Amino acid sequence: MIQVFYKNKKELKEQIGKSLLYKETSFFGEEYKADGKFAVADGSPKRKWFAEVTMKNGLIAKVE
Repeated sequence: MIQVFYKNKKELKEQIGKSLLYKETSFFGEEYKADGKFAVADGSPKRKWFAEVTMKNGLIAKVE
């Protein structure tokens, strides 16, 4: 799962049209896709929130 650096899901949604601030955490290879969908979680140890991000041309297109 990709770790993102936003306070909450609302703040992440406000970043639509911008690049994603993230860190890869998977042992099985990169999950980030410049065009596609993937799951993300906040950076806290307890994983307080999750989201599904859709990227298009390297920019955030949708957050669910």
